[in-house]
Amino acid sequence: MTNSEKKEMTVAELPYKRVTKEEAEGYFNTFLQEAEKAKSADEVIAARNALLEGIKKYLTASSLAYCRFTLNTADEFYKGEMDYYDEINPHVTAFQNKYYRYMLSSPFRAELEEKLGALLFKTYEVAVKAHSDEVIPDEQEENAVVTEYAQLMSGMQFDWDGKKIPLSVLRGKLEDKDRAVRKAAAEAIGRGLEAHAEELDGIYDRLVKIRDRIAKKMGYRDFTELGYYRMGRTGYNREMVEAFRANVAADIVPAVTKLKENAARELGIDRVTFYDNDVYTSEGNPTFDLTPDEAFAAAKEMYHEMDPEIGAFMDFMLRTQAFDVVAREGKWGGGYCTEFIGYDQQFILANFNGTTGDADVLTHEFGHAYAMHASEEAGVDIELGIGGMETAECHSMSMEFLCWPYMEKFFKEGAGAYRYKHLADSFSFIPYGCIVDEFQHIVYEHPEYTPAQRNEAYLALEKKYRPHLSYEGIPYLEKGTRWQFQMHIYETPFYYIDYCLAQTVALGFLLKSRENARDALEKYKQFAKAGGSLPFSELVKRAEIPYPFGKGTLKKLAEGIEKTLATIR
Repeated sequence: MTNSEKKEMTVAELPYKRVTKEEAEGYFNTFLQEAEKAKSADEVIAARNALLEGIKKYLTASSLAYCRFTLNTADEFYKGEMDYYDEINPHVTAFQNKYYRYMLSSPFRAELEEKLGALLFKTYEVAVKAHSDEVIPDEQEENAVVTEYAQLMSGMQFDWDGKKIPLSVLRGKLEDKDRAVRKAAAEAIGRGLEAHAEELDGIYDRLVKIRDRIAKKMGYRDFTELGYYRMGRTGYNREMVEAFRANVAADIVPAVTKLKENAARELGIDRVTFYDNDVYTSEGNPTFDLTPDEAFAAAKEMYHEMDPEIGAFMDFMLRTQAFDVVAREGKWGGGYCTEFIGYDQQFILANFNGTTGDADVLTHEFGHAYAMHASEEAGVDIELGIGGMETAECHSMSMEFLCWPYMEKFFKEGAGAYRYKHLADSFSFIPYGCIVDEFQHIVYEHPEYTPAQRNEAYLALEKKYRPHLSYEGIPYLEKGTRWQFQMHIYETPFYYIDYCLAQTVALGFLLKSRENARDALEKYKQFAKAGGSLPFSELVKRAEIPYPFGKGTLKKLAEGIEKTLATIR
């Protein structure tokens, strides 16, 4: 059923009904019973199709519960539902692994692979390495601590100008034209975090030790190996990631350092500090002055001009009120796109703060939503979905750049300044992303580290990947605690490198679009519609974008971005 054929409800109207552990177990047990007596691959596939309907129910319910919890982390009902799914998710994973093991050992495996695709079976092989029934209690404990962190950050309020404001709003002050305001914002962030230092260190220490315990119970040397399996990676490994980071240090860090030195000269300062990092000119950054309604109207106009199909999908998102972008107390402080697959509905949460990042929400998160919609409409198997995280982030980051020709709708005469800042930020992000990734490798290789040792490791990585940047004079943050409000470090370990890989692909789409915008958009749509049906390397190759792990890719990319930055000022 397509979005245009089904009865539409707003996201707030979507019915929620808990799917219990017993119901979920029933879906998998029924599959196993039917599969065991199957006489052909087609009968196994029929049983699997019925199972997938059950999985859709479970995913829809758990996603709705998560969404409504993040909209108001003080909501006791949905906090209770989150607690329930935190408790049963490890059991559901165990049920799922029995299904995977059957598929991998099925007497019809060769024919099943031929009909369903070898890539699907690779995902099964990785998934069974990511879980053991023996660690279910540990996984439940881990989930509960992650939720504890989410609640802490969502409820944290920071002192600003005599008021209490959430971190998402305060971070917007780091882009203020006035350096004194930016400095005050950085200091306020430090003071606010320091007030919760014991909790932040304690939560992370518990998570590291729980994850290390899980990995060792499962026979792994440390959590890093298990973490890669949890991420479902089939196309690249730890060694390839290490080589990628080395290439970033060799080829991108010098170019970013040069960019930041130029910014320091323009700002009239000796050195870029943490609170200067998001500003490039003495004129300051363009501000995002549109109300949410004005922003949505501009986005609707943009997507219709870009492509009729994409415009129609934006209409659907607006009709179903599938955006929540206003920051408020108790709301989760990040941004995400999710879907309620049983309702063929996508949803975007964000926290507008008046900066250029608000425009990125309407492009980045919408890119995720469009890819979810497009791959489902194309009939991609729901177990392959939109692909691994490195693939999914290509959808979002690339959409940001494909929207460049329309930025006058959001920034008027400031559109050129937006494009420059957007590209400079995107390029500068890659070294930062490598800090986050390598930091986690160090932490999980040394689970015995104290909070002070972790902070020392983080500061050393800052010097390696961002030698231009200083935290000096910013209380608490100068100790090496910036990582504490990078939610991925707590919530989804080893995710962050996928942003870096995707950023190189997105920058490739930018360079392609500046040569031929229509061709770049068509290649993007093809990429999005394929979802996870092809390996990441093949998707990138088909789009005619340089492969992030390719020899010399990052050096050529840096040269192309430097030239582009020079032409858009």
